Amino acid sequence: MSMKNERQTVEPTRSELEILQVLWKTGPATVRTVNDELLKQKEVNYSTTLKFMQLMAEKGLLKRDDSQMKHIYSVVEAEEKTKAHLLDKFVDTMYKGSAGKLVMQLLGDKTPSRKELQEIKDLLNKLEE
Repeated sequence: MSMKNERQTVEPTRSELEILQVLWKTGPATVRTVNDELLKQKEVNYSTTLKFMQLMAEKGLLKRDDSQMKHIYSVVEAEEKTKAHLLDKFVDTMYKGSAGKLVMQLLGDKTPSRKELQEIKDLLNKLEE
């Protein structure tokens, strides 16, 4: 099995997703920068963030540039690709592969704004073409 295929099957944990969210927002960053951003959301420890990011690099979720004094970490896969994979798995697991059932539950549980409704209508019209 090639490294690329292995990387596609790696699913981030909740804590790893929090780190990915920071890096998607900031772009490549040091552990200190990521930890400082995480501290705005919850209590985190620098050494724990460092350990997570090191493990994520080993798993192929992050890559580390250690060519300078400070190691810079960046995300390997694009945000959209990671989210699409996780959403597909969620839909398969929770809704037996039916995106329609997911959408119906989402629309039934929350009232979308007028703008969101228009965006949904536009998307549906586009899909019907």
